[in-house]
Amino acid sequence: MSADMLELSPIVAGLWRSVAWPLDAQQRVSWIEQALELGISSFDHADIYGDYRAESLFGEALKLAPALRHRMQLVSKCGIRLRSAELPYRINYYDTRAGYIRAQVEQSLRKLNTEQLDLVLIHRPDYLMDAAALAETFATLTREGKVAHWGVSNHSTSQFALLHQQHPLLTNQVELSPLQLGALDDGTLDQAQQLGLRPMIWSPLGGARLFTGDDEQAVRVRAEMSAIAERHGISLTTLAFAWALRHPSRPYVITGTGRIDGLRDAIAALNVQLDNEDWYAIWVAGKGHGVP
Repeated sequence: MSADMLELSPIVAGLWRSVAWPLDAQQRVSWIEQALELGISSFDHADIYGDYRAESLFGEALKLAPALRHRMQLVSKCGIRLRSAELPYRINYYDTRAGYIRAQVEQSLRKLNTEQLDLVLIHRPDYLMDAAALAETFATLTREGKVAHWGVSNHSTSQFALLHQQHPLLTNQVELSPLQLGALDDGTLDQAQQLGLRPMIWSPLGGARLFTGDDEQAVRVRAEMSAIAERHGISLTTLAFAWALRHPSRPYVITGTGRIDGLRDAIAALNVQLDNEDWYAIWVAGKGHGVP
């Protein structure tokens, strides 16, 4: 399967915090249905989210309403061995060996109550990654029909290139917000454009720092963005998503909310066209200085 055969929805629902959402299984079904109605068809998971519990909660909803599976794209991640009560590792560490990746993929399939994952990402760069061996793992799990597409998260350009050379990758999921601008300078978004592979963006609201942060940067960015949002007649959330979506790499931008109104705010960004001056005004506020 070539890497260009999967398209995600422009706004992706992130399930990182979903264990804390006050929803029972039937309410989760309703939440998924409402997300789909808004045009959000892609759902971003990871094996470790919610202390390894988030996938199961989503899977319970899919068990109640199995027809929903055919209307969505399921994304998950693996490769981090995270300490927990059941897994008392001495430290947190990364592992991309064949046995571990296979075990985590098969666990995600069980928990999410599905026969295939549309996209699996290696969650963090593993310094001990054997690219050829990992590519072989990818190929085997793809051949078995367990994973349709592969990608990475938080990988540098050279780490991405190393693995992409061995097996086609679909995306690199990276952090980007007006409070975290590194991806604009570290080459990851340039590489995405160069290869024609759309990146995924996590934490577009700076982990809520955009709204509640009292540090100098957050206060500065909030003031600038509030003025621009008011002029456009949109919320701060909508503006933050519009700012990320404005990048020519055509990113998929991930939400982190369990509120349907929060999803609506994100979707509203698809109808906002920021001009270059507004986009750069937000960049300047984030940097704390003008362009060079």
